[in-house]
Amino acid sequence: MIPDKTELIVAAAFERDLSRIAFDLIAPLYVVSQKTKETMKFKRIASSIKEVGLVEPIVVSRDHKDATRYTLLDGHLRLEVLRDQGATDTQCIISTDDEAYTYNKRISRLATIQEHKMILRALSLGASEERLAKALNVNIRTLQEKKRLLDGICPEAADMLKDKQVALTGFQILKKMKPMRQIEAARLMVTMNKYTINYARSLLAATPDNQLIAGATPKKFTGISREQLDLMERESANLEREVRLVEDSYGVDHLDLILARGYVTKLVSNERITKYLALHHEEFLPEFEKITEREAFAS
Repeated sequence: MIPDKTELIVAAAFERDLSRIAFDLIAPLYVVSQKTKETMKFKRIASSIKEVGLVEPIVVSRDHKDATRYTLLDGHLRLEVLRDQGATDTQCIISTDDEAYTYNKRISRLATIQEHKMILRALSLGASEERLAKALNVNIRTLQEKKRLLDGICPEAADMLKDKQVALTGFQILKKMKPMRQIEAARLMVTMNKYTINYARSLLAATPDNQLIAGATPKKFTGISREQLDLMERESANLEREVRLVEDSYGVDHLDLILARGYVTKLVSNERITKYLALHHEEFLPEFEKITEREAFAS
């Protein structure tokens, strides 16, 4: 006999169809200031919408008290650009979630290498460099540099940085290093979670001459002697070794800490043990309670 199958009903997070909604019916969560409109990000969005139209619809949710009105969840800058360009309505995705869902915290921003691949794909499909430059709000020269982003970057370093926000100049600095040093520099960037131009320059300055490509000379830092640069090189090498040692034991150490914290939490939750600690080992109890508080906060 075949048992009855229980259907699993999953509620959709969004309404199935796009809806064209007038701006007068949409209430934003915040006002886009004039200062924001002067930023490069806003200008880039404006240029893209003007050149190719709205690619990603804005996201709204229905008002609980009036289903004909909406709250803007995601797309404040896009909505303001459309307003500035004379539009009075737009296609919207309607969320069925009744929470004030923070979409931007869950969006993976386009990384530098991902943008590079997008540009190559668009060019292969027939888009002109001029139109792409207008859509991205950059000049032709910058677009061409983005197109050649990975020329001279070894595959291993590129793979480490494929989802990171590394400036274009950062890749140009890495290109002055030989492949093995590029891998070391990329690993240090990821470990330190630092992808700034200044950090890339410091890695270049700490790179021995024999690990630089022919003709590459790092920028001379005023006030830094050759001895200090040698020290930076040694510290960089030591940090690289320490990182590898930590990577080897990180998983086991993390598991041990989780188990230890769980055990301490069990102890503190036992009233008899807590009383005993308070009477005989009062110096331990506050530390144990701190560990328990951290666990609650982390969850």
